[in-house]
Amino acid sequence: MTAFVDIEAATLTYQGGAGGVLALRDATLTVGRGEFAAVVGPSGCGKSTLMKLVTGLVRPSAGRIAVDGKPVAGPVKLAGMAFQNPNLLPWRTVLDNVLLPLEIVEPHRSRFRAERAQNRAHAEELLAMVGLEGFGARFPWELSGGMQQRASLCRALIHQPALLMLDEPFAALDAFTREELWCVLRDLWARIGFTVILVTHDLREAAFLADVVHVMSARPGRIVLSRPIDLPRPRELDVCYEPHFVDIVHELRAKIAEVRQAA
Repeated sequence: MTAFVDIEAATLTYQGGAGGVLALRDATLTVGRGEFAAVVGPSGCGKSTLMKLVTGLVRPSAGRIAVDGKPVAGPVKLAGMAFQNPNLLPWRTVLDNVLLPLEIVEPHRSRFRAERAQNRAHAEELLAMVGLEGFGARFPWELSGGMQQRASLCRALIHQPALLMLDEPFAALDAFTREELWCVLRDLWARIGFTVILVTHDLREAAFLADVVHVMSARPGRIVLSRPIDLPRPRELDVCYEPHFVDIVHELRAKIAEVRQAA
């Protein structure tokens, strides 16, 4: 599989205070084109910092970051992002929230009015894919938390990114809604074929969705285990109760416990 995201010996120190904070040290990670990768680890290990490096929101103090074969020197336009908080604008309809990236990011911004009809059609198609058909005219406050997160996924995908970065997108949801959205994300990824990096604390979520789960050490973070998930696809939720799945989750949990004790 062709490397799409390549992090090589990345080190990052946040400045401020006495000597700053060493968040990452010699972190190395490769994600193939079209691969679904998950990143797990103890709290404060630098998972979100890793996302900021890949998307070009911060620059490493040392090391190299490349996406699609190009060094990352600024914000990566081919990436879409979704977070724990949907951050939908309450005064805009669901459809207009989904369309927002096309209004503000070039080269889409300059073409937005001319391509308005096809943009709206694409947004409606995405909403239908995540189970929100007919909700485009509603406002965020009329939706449940799970529905808002579905709309947030659509917004992250509206500009057809080659890379989707997800930072704890389902953490604030109840267990049943969370599992529903695992399946929504699974189906979107299978249908569209983008590359995914998912940061999560939920080891079941990581094992269910990912091709490979990368475990980080305690801060300063680095990758200490890359565990391929050898479960056949497509995966149904019932797989979460199978012995092999449970063994994978226990293996990941044991590695995180080990790195926490070593901190």
